[in-house]
Amino acid sequence: MTSNPAGTELQATGEKARKRGDDTRTDLTPQEEEIAQLACEGRTNSEIGAQLFIGRRTVEWHLRNVFAKLDIGSRLELERTLRGRGVRS
Repeated sequence: MTSNPAGTELQATGEKARKRGDDTRTDLTPQEEEIAQLACEGRTNSEIGAQLFIGRRTVEWHLRNVFAKLDIGSRLELERTLRGRGVRS
């Protein structure tokens, strides 16, 4: 049994946390992919948050992570970059 709450929740659902390493450092999580896709569709952070039942600031945090992982600086670059990575667009 794991001692962290997130690990306990994952274990209870039968899910496993993804392994992190140099080869997965730039992989987007499913949540990041979904938020990035919604941002590509032109949704605002508030609209994305409302649709996913998370706060606007949480959306901002995820998008900052997406931008860092993809080495981009704006939403304008997001769609092109996601398309190049084979993420649905």
